[in-house]
Amino acid sequence: MSSSPFSSAEREALWAVMEARRDCRHFLPSAPLPDAQLQRLLQAAHLAPSVGLMQPWRFMRLSTPAWRARLAPLVQAERQATAEALGSRADEFLRLKVEGLADCAELLALVLAPDDGTVFGRRTLPREMALCSVGAAVQNLWLAARAENLGLGWVSMFDPEALGAALQLPQGALALGLLCLGPVPHFYEQPMLSQVGWRQGRPLQDMLLPAPDDHAN
Repeated sequence: MSSSPFSSAEREALWAVMEARRDCRHFLPSAPLPDAQLQRLLQAAHLAPSVGLMQPWRFMRLSTPAWRARLAPLVQAERQATAEALGSRADEFLRLKVEGLADCAELLALVLAPDDGTVFGRRTLPREMALCSVGAAVQNLWLAARAENLGLGWVSMFDPEALGAALQLPQGALALGLLCLGPVPHFYEQPMLSQVGWRQGRPLQDMLLPAPDDHAN
């Protein structure tokens, strides 16, 4: 890998990919991705930073029709429970498409590995820093997929204990997502929840917190 400076065109390409990335729910029914392409995308995820170099991400390929059929009821059950929790917005929520398990080219389980005892950088926040590391891996995967004109959707609607049992995860592991990956009919012009009027994103300025007064002498 070259360590030479990146060109302005390369920087612009990176920004274009970040701005065009979307959490996708609509997929074109497609054949499985070529093994080399899937391996390349997972390698992008594996390039992510991790606290203490613990690399706590694990991926499980579940793209067969049998697995999709087995996992769909877990997602549907949580979708109904979410609708009930939303009260007056239940019907509006149920009209939203929230996953693409049946149509995506590839379905991957995202798993947080059992704690390997890493202390460096996470002594006071052991689970939190592991979760942050997994999130960084998914962001890498998301950007790599978008760069290859593929959509990725992170499905979090399921009971993690039920999914963990279905996947026979070891003690201490945690199911964090079902990742739908593959060709899409189009990429949303805006995040889908903004596009359909469910919720609007907030500007960066709202995320900048003022520092408290420094009274040190």
